[in-house]
Amino acid sequence: MNIDMLVFGEDWGSHPSSTQHLIKHLLPEREILWVNSLGLRRPRLTRRDMQRAWKKLLATLHTSAPTQSSLIRDTLVTPQQVNPMTLPFPGSQVARTINQTLLKNKLLPMLAGNSTKPLLWTSLPSAVDVVGHMGERAAIYYCGDDFSALDGVDHEPIAAMEQELADKCQLVITASNKLASKFPSGKTFVLPHGVDVELFNAPTPRASDLPTGKVAGFYGAIAGWFDQTLFINLARILPDWTFVLIGPANTDISPLLKEPNIQWLGPKPHSELPSYSQHWDVGLLPFLNNAQIQACNPLKLREYLAAGSPVVSTDFPTLDGYRDLIKVKQDAQGFADAIEEIQHYKYHKQLLREMRQQRVKRESWVDRAEDLIQVINQL
Repeated sequence: MNIDMLVFGEDWGSHPSSTQHLIKHLLPEREILWVNSLGLRRPRLTRRDMQRAWKKLLATLHTSAPTQSSLIRDTLVTPQQVNPMTLPFPGSQVARTINQTLLKNKLLPMLAGNSTKPLLWTSLPSAVDVVGHMGERAAIYYCGDDFSALDGVDHEPIAAMEQELADKCQLVITASNKLASKFPSGKTFVLPHGVDVELFNAPTPRASDLPTGKVAGFYGAIAGWFDQTLFINLARILPDWTFVLIGPANTDISPLLKEPNIQWLGPKPHSELPSYSQHWDVGLLPFLNNAQIQACNPLKLREYLAAGSPVVSTDFPTLDGYRDLIKVKQDAQGFADAIEEIQHYKYHKQLLREMRQQRVKRESWVDRAEDLIQVINQL
């Protein structure tokens, strides 16, 4: 197999990230070797971290061939994957040197039969030490998050590695203008996130576990950027509404679950999300105002709109372009007022739904991938 692209990303299939959405559209034309997650923080002595470490250790024992994708909707096969053994201590120069050696020993033999030089793509700053050592023709850094503020990351060493990586790469692609401002303008390209238009537009039956009555919902990781205080106060202001949470809990959510009208349904496959967002009354984006959110470009924003769902959100820059379709509020009372207004406004309901869907119709991942291909071809 002649490998066209070497991609460093999160674990393939763990969640449908922007990197996976983009890369899957390159699979029909390119042979891609996907390197599963390199650590962004040192592990802690928690059950979750220990389970993940054990899973990673078992995964390093084999390289997986392409298989059918289960989390991203379509019939495309996944790329060939490799699970490297690395040390998750990004602040240690010794660990970085060891990891460079381990990765070169693992990957270079897999590239040895190539007739052309591959393109190297990384979504992780922790891959910086192999850039320039894989025989690549060019290197791309895809920046989808503010790693200097991202929850669950060793901020200081990762931020330093990111700047080093940006210096080494020939192209930097970012998901927002805020992220782009950190890098040299001459080699930085902004590629906003897309949406699976067909998935979220197509009418879907209501999920069996979605509560009846008046329902407002959120899906995505429930982590440090989620404003639990706002959400709890909102539930108390509107006791006759049910507030649904869908997604993994990466932080303590016990305060949320003490409220009788808040229900956590757990993680759901990406392909099933329209059966919730098409049928709840309001989609919510209750984020804290921090550096990470100021730089974010959440996938769920366009997915909510593609599903036709009304949206109430806290404020952040990438709402620009959609603000006329979204109610932007900063506290629980503002959210409650907006939700009640949406519920009581019955006129032109279908027209507003179609307006939301139309706004993102030309922002599909297919369109984004076409833009990406043009940029890559220039390299």
